[in-house]
Amino acid sequence: MAATSPLALLPSGFRGGPEASKPKLLNSRPKPTNFILAVSPLSQCRRQLKTFRVLASVSVSNPEVRTGPDDLVASILSKVTQTDRGVLLKKEEHEEVANTAKELQNYCVNEPVKCPLIFGEWDVLYCSIPTSPGGGYRSSLGRLVFKTKEMIQVIEAPDAVKNKVAFSVLGFLDGEVILKGKLNVLDTEWVQVIFEPPELKVGPFEFRYGGESEVKLQITYIDEKIRLGKGSKGSIFVFQRRNASV
Repeated sequence: MAATSPLALLPSGFRGGPEASKPKLLNSRPKPTNFILAVSPLSQCRRQLKTFRVLASVSVSNPEVRTGPDDLVASILSKVTQTDRGVLLKKEEHEEVANTAKELQNYCVNEPVKCPLIFGEWDVLYCSIPTSPGGGYRSSLGRLVFKTKEMIQVIEAPDAVKNKVAFSVLGFLDGEVILKGKLNVLDTEWVQVIFEPPELKVGPFEFRYGGESEVKLQITYIDEKIRLGKGSKGSIFVFQRRNASV
């Protein structure tokens, strides 16, 4: 299989902070399961989320202390919104995002890969390695030429994934890169996506380039509004649902 495409919206090559135990888990991880058989009822996921919210509300003695999942979601969104998907953040601000994401992981539903809330359209709001989603298009030089308009990930039942990076070239010629892939479940938290060669559209021109690519991501939190993901070396992603009325 060809090397991972730099345009994948999921972590490419698992770049990020060290996490020694994860590669060992990946090596021993079972083969992908049949994803359509793994989905749990939506009501079950919502019951778990409701339980977490109730427990958080009754366990906080000081109402000004923000420890519940809803407050943490609001906090992480406030940290990553309008930051050019993390590009504009300083090191200490990235650390604050990482700490909030770690707290939210405590409120993740059991077996998040089975939760149907993963389906839908998602905006890519943040990556701890800002150039990871979009590759060369998001490098310092690339951002001067290609202005990113939106990054979207669509996950459709039972196992279809589509990533899209829409941009303008020098501010006047619109274009987009589309990756279509198949989602496989690796275990209760990890998923793998195998993508077809990218489709590039610039103005009236359309063509494919490169080869297949593969990415893996751990789902660390999921609810009706956001989804958090982490690569095996610690890169953090924040996705926001485009239509939150689910």
